[in-house]
Amino acid sequence: MTIVPQGLAAPMAAALDAAAQAIGLSDPNPRVGCVLIGTNGQTLGLGHTQAVGGPHAEIMALRDAQHKGHSTLGATAYVTLEPCSHHGKTGPCCDALVAAGISRVVASTLDPNPQVSGQGFARLRAAGIAVEVGMGADESRALNIGFFSRMIRKTPWVRMKIAASLDGKTALNNGVSQWITSDEARTDGHAWRARSNAILTGIGTVLKDQPQLDVRLVPTTLQPAVVIADSQLRTPTDAPSLIAGRVVYIYASARKDAQKLALESRGATVIQLPGTNDKVDLSAMLRDLALRECNELHVEAGQGLNGALLGENLVDEVLAYIAPKLLGHGMDMAGLGPFTALSQAIPLEFMSVAPIGPDLRILARVHGHHPI
Repeated sequence: MTIVPQGLAAPMAAALDAAAQAIGLSDPNPRVGCVLIGTNGQTLGLGHTQAVGGPHAEIMALRDAQHKGHSTLGATAYVTLEPCSHHGKTGPCCDALVAAGISRVVASTLDPNPQVSGQGFARLRAAGIAVEVGMGADESRALNIGFFSRMIRKTPWVRMKIAASLDGKTALNNGVSQWITSDEARTDGHAWRARSNAILTGIGTVLKDQPQLDVRLVPTTLQPAVVIADSQLRTPTDAPSLIAGRVVYIYASARKDAQKLALESRGATVIQLPGTNDKVDLSAMLRDLALRECNELHVEAGQGLNGALLGENLVDEVLAYIAPKLLGHGMDMAGLGPFTALSQAIPLEFMSVAPIGPDLRILARVHGHHPI
């Protein structure tokens, strides 16, 4: 197995672009792109993973080449994840590449799924196909950060979204928060919602703001599930988040059978995970969400739940939209501390800073939390 030096060839860059088209479509399957290049350097076919049960990227690229009348004999396949080797809802992609006469596969990274990991490459090499691994690995893992997290850590990748003023306030003292940031920031925030499998909030936000917790401002094929941390099971049965057809998980610590039945009659799934101090066991909640095939968990909550998640080291990165405003006394981003020493602070690493309309978008990763 050859390790390709850093630096992206044009076909792999195109395959990664194609993989990004699977955001909001292929989940919980990984976002994968494939480009087929002929012996003369011509692009023969291009594809990305479809919805669950549909064709994977390699099959879409082979179909594209066939539709265009191209022979794939001797071609090179650039693919952003190891071709699958097992029978799931579709057949093994490595077998399809062998049957199509592909002579070389350039892949970004191993598939972390234990049903595949290394076996796809082994099947290809056994069929005489040259396999190279490594090109675009960082980009592919970043695109599939939640899938890697679920497969390896057995928890989703947790991204906490915050909209705040320059002095770190998410609402006025009276609770008013709409809208601190701009229309552009809210639209951008919905794009991050769209790449998530689920959106988590707390019961306080449900009762105060009555959020829909859906993707409305950008196109998407899939709507993320709604997750509510509701220790005492106070979610109203007419909450706007209980939209017909949406997947809703409500995590509680208290046992209230009548309310549980009422919420389940509205289509919600109620899971009881008692923790300490009558609170939901948040670590157990993340493990349970992973079992329910949640890759990326997008948190939009108040300072209480934000503080609890950060305090238990359960947040991987913070997505903060900062408005050029000073609000003075108000609600904080997260209920932390009070700390008595700077060493108690939660260390972050800035990943990116970008202007979004009049606001700034900051993506900061919790120190030590990196793509697997």
